[in-house]
Amino acid sequence: MAYCRQEGKDRIIFVTKEDHETPSNAELVADDPNDPYEEHGLILPNGDINWNCPCLGGMASGPCGEQFKAAFSCFHYSKEDVKGSDCVDQFRAMQECMQKYPDLYPQEEEEEEEEKPADPLREAAASEASAAKEEAASS
Repeated sequence: MAYCRQEGKDRIIFVTKEDHETPSNAELVADDPNDPYEEHGLILPNGDINWNCPCLGGMASGPCGEQFKAAFSCFHYSKEDVKGSDCVDQFRAMQECMQKYPDLYPQEEEEEEEEKPADPLREAAASEASAAKEEAASS
C-alpha cells in the first residue's frame, strides 16, 4: 500500500511492488494551445506575436517598447511584395526613440570601416602589378 510523507517543501511517495503491478489509471490531458502559461515561440499558434518571448530580449518593454511593438507588428503583418517596405515610418520612430536612450540601446561603432581595406579594387590591382613585376624579374 502506497503512502506519502511531507519533508519541508517536498512530498515523498512510497509505493509497493503491488502498486507498480497494477495498470495506471492516470489520464493524460492534451496540451491547450491557447494556455497563456504555456511556453511558445515568437509566433503563437493563432498567428499573433508572443511579446513575452525571451527571443525578443526585452525589446517589447522599456522606454521604446511601444515603438518596437508598432514596427515589429507592421513588419509581421506586412503584405507588401518587399515585406516591411510599408513600415518605414514605424521603424524610423523606433530608431528615434532608441537614440534618446543610448545607454539602453547602444549604437554600433563605426570601427568596421577602419577594419575594412581602403579599396578592394586598388588592392587587387596592386597585387597583380607586383606579381607581374616579380614574373618579369625572374625571366
